[in-house]
Amino acid sequence: MNRVEATVFAASEPVTRETLSRIVGKSCSIDLLIDDIREELRGRPYDLVSVAGGWKHLTRPAYADAIRSAFGTAADGSGRAKDLTQSEVLVLMCVAYFQPITRAELSSFFGKEISRDLISHLRGADLIASGPRSPTPGAPYTYVTTKEFLLEFGLDTLRDLPDFEALEDAGLLSKEKLLAGDIASNFSSSQEEAAEIEV
Repeated sequence: MNRVEATVFAASEPVTRETLSRIVGKSCSIDLLIDDIREELRGRPYDLVSVAGGWKHLTRPAYADAIRSAFGTAADGSGRAKDLTQSEVLVLMCVAYFQPITRAELSSFFGKEISRDLISHLRGADLIASGPRSPTPGAPYTYVTTKEFLLEFGLDTLRDLPDFEALEDAGLLSKEKLLAGDIASNFSSSQEEAAEIEV
């Protein structure tokens, strides 16, 4: 247990099952070790979390305000997601749900051209990357989310994204509004607000 916890503690990236198996041997149950460590960490301000295909020590959400007050950053110190504009968040959401997706498909979805600068900002934040070439004429690049995206949003895999039905049930998303183009008008107004702020 101590070797697993020390390895995860020292690593800057999530530690994979394969790495942990090399440390403790293939006959040892990684899942049972992780469960034992998590049980020992109960009541501590941090936990051992399955994220981005591995395990990482992360502070518990209850302490986010204290960390933000002390350092002015998110609990993991990156703060990339909180620096995104509303339009960047909407584009990132579409990439996450519909990947691989081209810039033209994104533009079609929003009813307005998605700028190369917006895509570049999401790529610069390492939240999206180039995917396979599209089979459409001209073979444009597609975009996909990255391991950093999973880490930033605390997801182990893309299967952990809430499904559309759950978002609809929570009142956070409406397929009817998406299909009616309401999201495009929200997207346009958030882009205009961002342009006014930059000027």
